[in-house]
Amino acid sequence: MPTAMNTDTLIATACALVARGKGLLAMDESTGTIGKRFDAHGIAQTEAMRRAWRELLIDTPGLGHAISGAILHDETIRQSTQAGKPFVGVLAEAGIVPGIKVDAGTSALALHDGETVTEGLDGLGQRLTEYAAMGARFAKWRAVLRIDAGGLPSSACIAANADALARYAALCQQAGLVPIVEPEVLADGDHTLQRCEAVTTEVLHQVF
Repeated sequence: MPTAMNTDTLIATACALVARGKGLLAMDESTGTIGKRFDAHGIAQTEAMRRAWRELLIDTPGLGHAISGAILHDETIRQSTQAGKPFVGVLAEAGIVPGIKVDAGTSALALHDGETVTEGLDGLGQRLTEYAAMGARFAKWRAVLRIDAGGLPSSACIAANADALARYAALCQQAGLVPIVEPEVLADGDHTLQRCEAVTTEVLHQVF
């Protein structure tokens, strides 16, 4: 259980993240994802270019007036500006709460065709402690659930992802980080709006 002091810090961070008129900046693209975007514009896929792009983002004048928190990638949280100042410090000085994506993406859920579970729990407690020491104050974990005419998502898929989200959230709080719990029900497909509502309601009920 979080200590009283830890709980106060978690509450303060959560309140800062949902400050009125502000939103979160998701700059947690993986190397592969940012590489595709670079390729489309003929930009070299190097650590130096990724660092320069991210510095351009976080050094935007007045960014803190609209952004409450920034979700970073493992590579990004370890990077610094060209002048040698850690990105985390630049964000904090702008009044932006530094955060970190900690899930390891999705993998196929065994014996459930077309369904996935989010990975990344192995060694997560240690990684969270390290990220907290670097200055991260919140984390993000995304679960993905797909709707189809055959009955997806299954109760097993919902339960597996809800369990992983809960374990992630507990580890975050133990490490002093606010967990962003993201059970994403994909809207893609030819299902009705009512079916999407029913599935989303069930997923949120199971998770929370």
